[in-house]
Amino acid sequence: MMKRIDPYIIDESVFRLLDKDWMLITAGVSGHFNTMTASWGGFGILWHQPVAFIFVRPQRYTFQFLEQYEWFTLCFFGHGYKDILNFCGSRSGKDTDKIAKTGLIPAETEKGNIYFQGARLVFECRKLYYQDLQPSHFLDPEIESNYPGKDYHRMYFGKVENSWIKEDNSLK
Repeated sequence: MMKRIDPYIIDESVFRLLDKDWMLITAGVSGHFNTMTASWGGFGILWHQPVAFIFVRPQRYTFQFLEQYEWFTLCFFGHGYKDILNFCGSRSGKDTDKIAKTGLIPAETEKGNIYFQGARLVFECRKLYYQDLQPSHFLDPEIESNYPGKDYHRMYFGKVENSWIKEDNSLK
C-alpha cells in the first residue's frame, strides 16, 4: 500500500537512490507506455518548485513516450529488484515486453500515469522543460567519452506533482 508523502520530508540520499538503487522512468498511459532503467538525474528546486530532472538518449524507446506525453513517473525499488532493473535497462520495449518478462505490475495514478506496484518510492512529474545536451558546452573534455556514438541525452525537468512511499517501507 502506498501513502502520499510530501517530497519536502523525504530525507534520503539522492546520490544513493540514483547511483546505487536506480529508478524506472515511465511515460505513457495504460495500454501505451514504456519504462526504462536510469541512474542519471536528480532532484531540486527550480522556478520555486520541487523538480526532478532526467536524461534520456533519443534512440531509447522511452524517448518517444516522453516526447508524446506530458507526464512521467520515477519508481525506486528495494534491493530485490536489481535483476529486474538490469533487465529493463538492457532491453528495448520496442522489441521486448518488459512487463511480461519481469513480472512488474503496472498501476495508475489518479492522473492516469503509470507506476509499478512493488515500488518503495514513486514520483509523478509533469514536464516543464527540456534541453538537448550540447557537446560544445562540455567544460570537462572527459564528458565526451560518455558519447562515443555522439548520441547526446535530452534532459527533462518535471515538476514533482505527487509522491508516494510504501507504507511499510524503510528507505534505508
